[in-house]
Amino acid sequence: MGVVVFAILLGIVVLSQLIRLLGDSVGGSLPVEAVLVLMGFAALNYLPVLLSVSLFLAVLLTLTRSYSDSEMVVWFCTGTGLTRWIRPVMWFATPVVGVIALLSLVLSPWAMSKVDDIKHRLDNADDVAVAAPGVFRESKQADRVFFLENLDKETNRVGNIFVQSVEHGKVGSMVAKQGFQETAANGDRFLVLLNGRRYEGTPGQQDYRIVEFDRYAMRVEVAEAKVKTPSPKAYSTLYLLQNQTPWNLSELHWRLGLPISALILALLAIPLSFVNPRAGRSLNLMAALVIYMLYNNLISVTNTWVGQEKMSASTGLLGIHVLMLALTALWFYHRMSVYSWRRLLP
Repeated sequence: MGVVVFAILLGIVVLSQLIRLLGDSVGGSLPVEAVLVLMGFAALNYLPVLLSVSLFLAVLLTLTRSYSDSEMVVWFCTGTGLTRWIRPVMWFATPVVGVIALLSLVLSPWAMSKVDDIKHRLDNADDVAVAAPGVFRESKQADRVFFLENLDKETNRVGNIFVQSVEHGKVGSMVAKQGFQETAANGDRFLVLLNGRRYEGTPGQQDYRIVEFDRYAMRVEVAEAKVKTPSPKAYSTLYLLQNQTPWNLSELHWRLGLPISALILALLAIPLSFVNPRAGRSLNLMAALVIYMLYNNLISVTNTWVGQEKMSASTGLLGIHVLMLALTALWFYHRMSVYSWRRLLP
């Protein structure tokens, strides 16, 4: 059951990320070869949350099925209490929680750091280097528009090029059958166009010119190197521990909260799985999903308050989890009390 739920959730996340990244690629802001890489890193970042949801639903649906099939009636008739489910559920949940902790504390930050590195390289790449075949792309200085019909990476040559540029206040357009990149001795980079034409001026005006050329070298402006400022999500857990700023503590609480909340939710699913066999399971599942969303959102809110220094670090880390543990204990007590009274009834 848990594997099926996890596979469905992972498929939804991967599909949504793929659609977003393909949109960026079509728009020219992302190279095609970077789509799969970024999608893989994004999926790795979402795995802790997906595993937590899958664990919660796996325990909940399994026990709910036992209620629907009247197996839990036999369980209680033998005098066995609801708390006897805690041990087998913990045996099942502990390895999954360990994987969630590994992903949350180690692998997800590593994946986010790689995403930041890729985006940093793309931001600092020159215009021609990030141009994709079949896509109009504007230069970072907003004074040129490139279009390449095809690109041969082995020979570093491009075919059927269109460039529109603004030089000395005049708009000019160039077309060429092929071109290539060339680096001068001083390190300057040029896009060399071969066998083309340049159109300059406004059509119909007397100063309109058409110039044919065999070779035209256009200097490629190198992007200014931007200072890399990674988000706390890309920092390693060790770095967060060593540099305990408010927002670093907020991110650390989120990472620690994922495995803790997964364990608590697995326990909460035991009393929450009660369902009346005659009433169906829909209401029970809806209530469980609402509780999960509230719990997850409260964790996000308390983490934000820690980052904004509206809440102490210890309260932000333990407060919501202690509250959910207390709620779980009360739910156990309520369910056990209900069945105790039923056994006393004639």
